Amino acid sequence: MSQNPYMPQLATIIEAFDETPDIKTFRVVLQDETAMRAFCFEPGQVAQLSVFGTGESTFVICSPPTRMEYLQFSVMRVGELTHRLHTLKEGDPVGLRGPLGNHFDYRAMRGKDIIFVGGGLGLAPLRTLLLFMLDNRPDYGKITLIYGGRTTEHLCFKDELREWAERGDMRVELTVDNPDKGWAHRVGVVPAVLAELGVSPENAVAVTCGPPIMIRFTIQALEQLGFKDEQIVTTLERRMKCGVGLCGRCNIGEKFVCVDGPVFTQAQLKGLPQEF
Repeated sequence: MSQNPYMPQLATIIEAFDETPDIKTFRVVLQDETAMRAFCFEPGQVAQLSVFGTGESTFVICSPPTRMEYLQFSVMRVGELTHRLHTLKEGDPVGLRGPLGNHFDYRAMRGKDIIFVGGGLGLAPLRTLLLFMLDNRPDYGKITLIYGGRTTEHLCFKDELREWAERGDMRVELTVDNPDKGWAHRVGVVPAVLAELGVSPENAVAVTCGPPIMIRFTIQALEQLGFKDEQIVTTLERRMKCGVGLCGRCNIGEKFVCVDGPVFTQAQLKGLPQEF
């Protein structure tokens, strides 16, 4: 991060492409080559992207720190700032402030089986940890990805989903609520598929992200399968402003999502006020 935590660094979009009708992926590099080489982050951390004259917002860095050719962000079009971001193209400048927040405790996950459970754009934060683990494959046990969306059109990272499914060292289970003709995978909501698969909690960690309702029922399904609170990890989406724990915009009780999160275990969440 720059010396002034409120001052974004200049970055350039080197690629921009659609994932779904309302999600666009951006790959950016810092204009200062020395700063880009020195940029260091952990899987799960976030950054603020700014469109000059419009504002800034927080997005997970969804590329892994093992692949530093660029920093990747996937953005859903939901408000003024994200609508403006979606108009940008290759060569356009943006501001970048980060990395911010905590990260997935991938060191504590070494030697364990990892179950990724995602829905929609919730695959973005899972992607950075999944790719990091694939780049360090011997450090982890069985890797399973359970991922779904409303329709096939709403699935992100489709090319990578196909690549992961063809690997011999991980399991990929895809599902949609409303299948197109020719859909060859599962049908149904993600928590139901998780329960149907009956994954084992023995020496395992489950990492989940997606719409809040999906996370809620996914956690319930994991608990019914025997996962303990310490074995369930998720990320919180909470509107962040300053990103450094000063403005209080993203607080939950005494915790600030921008500093103490966005990654929490279910054990940590149970100790917070139920206001999210």
